[in-house]
Amino acid sequence: MDQKSSPATSDRRNFNRHEDLRDLLVRFQEIGELEVIEGADWNLEMAAVGELVTAHNPGRAPALLFDDIPGYPKGFRVLSGAANSYKRLAMVLGLPEPETAISFVQSYRDRMKTDFELIPPEEVKTGPIMENIQRDAEVDILKFPAPFIHEYDGGRYIGTDDIVIMKDPDTGWINAATYRIMVHDEKTAGIWISPGKHGRFIREKYFDKGEPCPVVVCCGQDPLLFLAGHAEIDHELSEFDYAGGHRGFPFDVIPSELHGLPIPSHAEIAFEGEIYPDETRTEGPFGEFMGYYASEASPQPIIKVRRVYHRNDPILTMAIPSRPPANFTFARGAVKSAMIWDEVEKAGLPGVAGIWCHEAGAGRMFNVISITQMYPGHAKQAAHLAANCHAGNYAGRWVVVVDEDIDPSNLFDVVWAMSTRCDPPEDTEFTRNAWSTPLDSMLQGPPYTNNRGIIDACRPWGWKDDFPKVAESSPEWKEKVRAKYPHLFE
Repeated sequence: MDQKSSPATSDRRNFNRHEDLRDLLVRFQEIGELEVIEGADWNLEMAAVGELVTAHNPGRAPALLFDDIPGYPKGFRVLSGAANSYKRLAMVLGLPEPETAISFVQSYRDRMKTDFELIPPEEVKTGPIMENIQRDAEVDILKFPAPFIHEYDGGRYIGTDDIVIMKDPDTGWINAATYRIMVHDEKTAGIWISPGKHGRFIREKYFDKGEPCPVVVCCGQDPLLFLAGHAEIDHELSEFDYAGGHRGFPFDVIPSELHGLPIPSHAEIAFEGEIYPDETRTEGPFGEFMGYYASEASPQPIIKVRRVYHRNDPILTMAIPSRPPANFTFARGAVKSAMIWDEVEKAGLPGVAGIWCHEAGAGRMFNVISITQMYPGHAKQAAHLAANCHAGNYAGRWVVVVDEDIDPSNLFDVVWAMSTRCDPPEDTEFTRNAWSTPLDSMLQGPPYTNNRGIIDACRPWGWKDDFPKVAESSPEWKEKVRAKYPHLFE
């Protein structure tokens, strides 16, 4: 059956279909989750506003659209936190509006189990991204209001909520992942890629041949592409195909002028050039997703920019890596939770009741899995699988496994289980030398591996049926009270 005409795909096409970021902004405004802010400065102010608004109401904060940015034409805008709420994330993915964090994760995981199909992009000749093109001497990436995000950053970063598009020279695989992009000058950008990431593998293949690596950087796009771009999806799987599968229909892409790399036709801003192996400039430091300046300024390869493409009145998308909650960690944690759930079940783990990757752990470093215990060792199996599957492995720190009566998204529940069902000397284990990153605040240098803690906070298997009963009202009584006194729970 053709992927694009399968019943499941056709159903999703009619559910919350959006063509591009601008479609979504109209819908965000309709549901009251878009704030337009005029006059905020690109120098520290926009990022500080984004941090404060996100922290004020995590998971429910509005998206922020900055306009009238000093020094730039009206209409040259910056968007913060596009998909970083329950409602907006579900809207972007075309899923039902969730009642709880875990109901969102279940919806995403159910799609992966039942009706998810990769949908490759379709090539078209033109689109809105080609409304404006600057070539060679005309190139000036400083025409966009790239933010100076943190006070101790080494420069302005045009690429934070971005996708960096490369093509494997051997296989033709298109990778579209998120890496940070610093502005050096109007025609030069710096790029930092963590060891072990797919873009690094591709870049090194060109460098080993003594060749520059062709690249397109897209820094204003459908939030689905950003979600795919910073998720740990499988090697040699294109983020375009993965995001298209969730969208329910293909992304239209246009071959770039210089290298034929696919540019989303409805993207807002993109630029093209080459990464050079023998030319470096100081990149960083940059406040990162763990909430620290964990990597020092260092010489990194540069991108020589030779083409700039953008829509009229372009929108630059901005992530604000910082002390959690950041303006992308809710979305990251929710999607990562679903990906871990999907992977551990595919590995044969039964009885999963829920998974949540907490924003307090930057959406990837404090992960909780809830199970219905079915056999001796089940809890340890669950914890080790959640810690070591692909989606849960990179830069992790803690995995806690809890019983099915514990809501893994509720830190009160989780800490209570850790405090009352866990014997620390018996129920804590460690994994050593796991895949991490120079951004890890606990690492001082290579090799970039770290150690993990695994906590079994389930009732002890040998006497779980005799474990003390929980002291609380029954679910039936709680429901009766909610129905009788609804005003108390509004």
